[in-house]
Amino acid sequence: MPFMLAELGELQPAGDYVVETQEELLQGVSYLAYQRVQTQIELHPRPGVMQKLTVDPKKLAAALRRDEASANKSTDHKTGHSTQE
Repeated sequence: MPFMLAELGELQPAGDYVVETQEELLQGVSYLAYQRVQTQIELHPRPGVMQKLTVDPKKLAAALRRDEASANKSTDHKTGHSTQE
């Protein structure tokens, strides 16, 4: 299912994407903890062309949830099972 994120500027085709998350170690705490500093997605607008764009990880997670929900509805429709309780 195609998806849209404001940072990408246009509808992106369905498919597999590489997402990179960069984190840094938090200093001054008594346990290991990391803070996310950047999330990027690789796009291939044309064959042989790769573009990395920074995206909001919360918006990306929301797009993935929408995709998963849509896939589940499609599967349930094909099997005749209802997701409603």
